[in-house]
Amino acid sequence: MDWQTHARRLAADVVRPESRWYGPLATTPRHVFVPRWWARGDQAWELRDGVADTEAWMRDAYANRTLVTRIGPVHADRAEPGATLTTGSPTSSSTLPGLVVTMYRHAMIADDSRVLVTTGTGYGTALLCRRLGDERVTSVDVDPYLVTTAAGRLDSIGLHPHTAVCDITADVPGEYDRIVSTVSVRRIPALWLAALRPGGRLVTTLAGTGLIVTADKTEDGGATGRIAPEPAGFMRTRHGDDYDRHTDELWEKVRQADGESITTSRYPLLYVPDSWEVMSMLELTVPGIDHRTVTDGDTRTVWMLHPDGSWARASAAGFLDAPTVYQGGPRRLWDDLERIRHRLNREGGLPLYGARVRIGADGTLTLARGSWTARIA
Repeated sequence: MDWQTHARRLAADVVRPESRWYGPLATTPRHVFVPRWWARGDQAWELRDGVADTEAWMRDAYANRTLVTRIGPVHADRAEPGATLTTGSPTSSSTLPGLVVTMYRHAMIADDSRVLVTTGTGYGTALLCRRLGDERVTSVDVDPYLVTTAAGRLDSIGLHPHTAVCDITADVPGEYDRIVSTVSVRRIPALWLAALRPGGRLVTTLAGTGLIVTADKTEDGGATGRIAPEPAGFMRTRHGDDYDRHTDELWEKVRQADGESITTSRYPLLYVPDSWEVMSMLELTVPGIDHRTVTDGDTRTVWMLHPDGSWARASAAGFLDAPTVYQGGPRRLWDDLERIRHRLNREGGLPLYGARVRIGADGTLTLARGSWTARIA
């Protein structure tokens, strides 16, 4: 199959020909790293098999989009032919190439940099190996299957970076000039700072937000930097085969409950993950909210659920109709959301993108822009 033509087209879609990333994009066979993937259908996740439909394989593998490779604990590689999944959330993927390159650009990678990256399918690792040489790249993941499989696929195209199975929130093997994490974290692990060489840079995203953190190590063992001007999000770090969902019991309890407060919102219904800015500010204000949505005919309903027992449910029929809001538990989650929307409406934006970043040696993160500050400890 003529994958090279597709790869060159992808490279041209993502960067200019003079970019140092054009060559890696144009010469790396992405399809090797994603032979099977999950596609979202109307009612379920549907398995796609590249060998069974090579035209679709080339089209999807060389599009600038994310391909989901694992739902819950079920990896596409190990699924039965024709499988579908009606429940579960993505737990692994091949990130859209444009975003991988964006993360690498934020890292300001030099020709002699030694870089630690997260593995996933191994495609992002392959791009970096093409750019630097595989001896300068270390690729890690918490999932032994992902590391073993990615290493085999990298080997099949002549690349042999250092690989390791580890939880990067608890262990980092070695020292590096750059750390680029394409999984998100709630707080910056202090051991990342310890693993960075003097003047080294880390790039990651904050879990539950659309915020890319870029920070350079300082002499005191901390780091300073900025929130990147563009949004991006990655799956959270996990410690097992799937993410724990601590709000399932609460969800069943309050799906139709009247709650302790019934109001009408002044704003149209919003499913928070649809707005990068609002989602990010809400996560910084009330971390850990689980957002869910259901459409029944013309009526849309969204839920906000928190492990502390707080919840909110809002429903509306028309797109611009004011939703009816039910709330319960120790805090009023929808009121927290409304305060953020008030600020957005009043100021025309939220003070997130471009905010200054300060990371203490212990990993404590402080964001600041103007008079606004937020702290993650």
